[in-house]
Amino acid sequence: MPSCRIPSRLVHHLPHTQTEYSHKNAPTDLFSLHCEALFCVMTHFYTVLLIKVSVSVLKKYKDVEGVVKMEEVNGEELVKRFAEEMEEMLGRKMKSVKVSIHSFEYYNSMLINTVDENGNPLPLGGEFLLEPNEHFNKLPVNTQQSNIQVPTNVYNRDPDILNGVYMSEALNDVFIENFQKDPTLTWQYFGSSTGFFRLYPGIQWIPDENGVSTFDCRNRNWYIQAATSPKDVVIVVDVSGSMKGLRLTIAKHTINTILDTLGENDFVNIIAYSDYVRYVEPCFKGTLVQADLDNREHFKLLIDGIHVKGEGKVKNAMKESFRILNEVCQGSLCNQAIMLITDGAMEDFQDVFEEFNWPERRVRVFTYLIGREMTFAENVKWIACNNKGYYTHISTLADVQENVMEYLHVLSRPMVINHDHDIIWTEAYMDSVLFNTQAQSLLLMTSVAMPVFSKKKETLSHGILLGVVGTDVALKELMRLAPRYKLGVHGYAFLITNNGYILSHPDLRPLYKEGKKLKPKPNYNSVDLSEAEWEDTEEKLRTAMVKGDTGTLSLDVRTSVDKGRRVLFLKNDYFYTVINETPFSLGIVLTRGYGQYIFIGNVSVEDGLHDLLAPDLTIASEWTYCETDIDPAHRKLSQRQAVVQYLTGKEPDLKCDVQLLEQTLFDAVVTAPMEAYWTALMLNTSGIDEGIETAFLGTRSGLMRFQRYTGIEKRVAKSFLTSTDKENMFTLDHFPVWYRRAAEYPAGQFLYYMPRQDIRGTVEEIPLLSKHTHSQNTLFPLFPLCDITLSYNSFLCLLSCQDVECYVIDNNGFVLISRQRNNVSSHTYTHRNRDTLDGKFSACQSQTKCHTYNSHRLIHIPNLESWPLSFSLSASAHKKKGDILQPCDTEYPSFVYEPSVKETNSIIKCGRCQKMFVVQQIPESNLLMLVVQADCDCSRQHAPITMEPKECDRMRSQKIRRRPESCHAYHPQENADDCGGASFISLSASIFFMCLTFSALFS
Repeated sequence: MPSCRIPSRLVHHLPHTQTEYSHKNAPTDLFSLHCEALFCVMTHFYTVLLIKVSVSVLKKYKDVEGVVKMEEVNGEELVKRFAEEMEEMLGRKMKSVKVSIHSFEYYNSMLINTVDENGNPLPLGGEFLLEPNEHFNKLPVNTQQSNIQVPTNVYNRDPDILNGVYMSEALNDVFIENFQKDPTLTWQYFGSSTGFFRLYPGIQWIPDENGVSTFDCRNRNWYIQAATSPKDVVIVVDVSGSMKGLRLTIAKHTINTILDTLGENDFVNIIAYSDYVRYVEPCFKGTLVQADLDNREHFKLLIDGIHVKGEGKVKNAMKESFRILNEVCQGSLCNQAIMLITDGAMEDFQDVFEEFNWPERRVRVFTYLIGREMTFAENVKWIACNNKGYYTHISTLADVQENVMEYLHVLSRPMVINHDHDIIWTEAYMDSVLFNTQAQSLLLMTSVAMPVFSKKKETLSHGILLGVVGTDVALKELMRLAPRYKLGVHGYAFLITNNGYILSHPDLRPLYKEGKKLKPKPNYNSVDLSEAEWEDTEEKLRTAMVKGDTGTLSLDVRTSVDKGRRVLFLKNDYFYTVINETPFSLGIVLTRGYGQYIFIGNVSVEDGLHDLLAPDLTIASEWTYCETDIDPAHRKLSQRQAVVQYLTGKEPDLKCDVQLLEQTLFDAVVTAPMEAYWTALMLNTSGIDEGIETAFLGTRSGLMRFQRYTGIEKRVAKSFLTSTDKENMFTLDHFPVWYRRAAEYPAGQFLYYMPRQDIRGTVEEIPLLSKHTHSQNTLFPLFPLCDITLSYNSFLCLLSCQDVECYVIDNNGFVLISRQRNNVSSHTYTHRNRDTLDGKFSACQSQTKCHTYNSHRLIHIPNLESWPLSFSLSASAHKKKGDILQPCDTEYPSFVYEPSVKETNSIIKCGRCQKMFVVQQIPESNLLMLVVQADCDCSRQHAPITMEPKECDRMRSQKIRRRPESCHAYHPQENADDCGGASFISLSASIFFMCLTFSALFS
């Protein structure tokens, strides 16, 4: 039998004098020798170093111990204060919207800085100064001038456009003044009902590849929500034989356009009729469903597949529509409307309206006559005009957009007549249209907007809407008001809407990668809180927050780290409250133990500054130690530069977080001995153990110290502390992975961890070693989480046996050391036990099943031989042409080794052979040594398990929501005769100007 020889250069590390042994009969003995050798090498490398580190820091801490105090975090007080600060910030946004209703020169954003073939500026173009601006994502903008965008399908010299733009020149000054008062403002804009869009700061609008600008502000969610109250809509489409060809194409486009005008506060269903009535989605029979993005896109897919056949009988379809609206108990319960799309109506249908809608006419009926044929135009128009609706004739695809938008003007009449300037807030969104024009980045935002309308008495009964004014609020800026250091390593803040959808949450992953580009997932802004806080099985937390309550709740949670690869078991306290004058609720999470307390120390500014300027020190670049966004002169300062400028008195006007600065200075002083110690190691090469490449530590204040050792290959060092590796840095959403894991690890033990970037390619370098110190079961925020990057080859020599396979795995089941290098970081496949969930945050493909890799706690270690199984964050790796991204629930593997089990072994039958394995803990670490026979292959025994989502149940789910407070459905002074085909009152330029200048009402 071959023997395993421990290299002679490692003999002096071993507790035994034996250097040769046989594994004839005792795999456990073989394991023990390997384990002991490995552990001795590890402890030789790091124990002395970490003890010196701890002693150095403890000694320095003793010097300042007298000025340290520990305070318990009051979650209720904290969430209240955060909510008040957010309310104040959002209040400033609302105020800027109110004072923006003023007036409006004409720079067409698509024509500026362009010339014709003779070198002359294009009409409506001209020179327009653009400069890159840090505050606007380094994009070229003009902060002294707004400009105008007009959709390609709208004539840019239309008299209404020219009059409106010309008379609104004064709005530019208001935009500038708003930005000066509140430098955190981003884009400010006015969307006109005639179709032009004024944007500040001014930009160059980039058309699509066909030279077309399809952006129409009137289709944007902020415009539609501000222009109308919530609505319940039943779309009724004629699918009789006469609707074939172009008519059906126009009808489908009309339905899709109507769906695009709906939002999460609206409810909808679609009925198709010919000889009989059918629901396009049988799951939704007899009810209304929330018009969120998921359901709207689902309807579009179904509409694309409808076919025409039979004779059109509208009567029964209208009856069914009224039944839905009259019997519905789940909906907006505000505006109700039926959208009839047909090429004609021949039946006697008056009795339907007499039975269901007259005399109150609570349900408005909007009719769309499809095709060039006008034989039944009067019938179709009669339906609309006798039910407070609007009639339009759509003969070409180009007619659809403008004609569909007419219904919004009708629905806005009651609000306009009431002169109610309701302020609305939108759900989270990424403006992909503006992003494509290079005027926006993939940042989550919300918009605040309000309507602008005519106040002249002669226009009162017509309720003329002039447009909507609004501004964007970057949610990232809002969440800075709930800083990480106050919440602890596992704590976080989150925001949800009145519908229970997430505005901001650290576990919300709204992007997916397609090729080299990041794109928003199609359902990113309709992720329910229950998908992120899924331990809230009874939805007590969600229900209370949706209702706008204030309170607390405790939950035992399993939270994932390292992008879902690992799981932690925590006891979380939730504190929540509503943000007044918005539809949003704020929640904060504090974890028992570490998150319950905060240490506050006080050192002199002089001492703190001296240590803060050390070359081995950085602070979290995404955190707000000092506000650099207020003064443009400060925007190029890094956070560290801003702190130094403030503390030295060079920039006393900087707004800084005094408590965070105190903690940072204190941490800098207490951890200062590390710089001298690491420098001494660098100068004395004999003092550097083989394999050590980088040493670093982190503190609760976001401070990091790290040292890269010279003369050593620095592949890990180059990749670990880069700005692209968010998982290993202090970010706005998370403490680093190594910090979060170490905070929950037993005191005094070693924690090994392989960073994600080392998995793909540089497998020669391996794990991070962490050791930390507890004080009364609370992780002291200054004692360093000391991590040292090791060399893979340092341990490979220990795993040199031939007919057994030796692996070192961590407590989450990932391979750290193996002779087969492609196994490093692979996961072992195990039995099923739901440990982690990554609901809508995963992008799965339609027509592709979602693979489910389930987990089992490593107590008896079944099926470990069935490996390697590579871990994937996406449930499907490829997207076929024509596939559409769909949400799915996906379980990911997550080992959690039970530490009370020190050793186990067994024999597993595998086909025609059997496999023996031995697994044992490596003392004082989170590692396990696994030895298995190499001559029995079980890798094909376990196929992935797929999940079949119950799509119908998911879509029909009607969770608790809070309806918007305002509703404007009817007004007795409304002129219902204005129902299509009639003459309209046109506003002169002077009336338009007078209507816009009423900001004094809000002063």
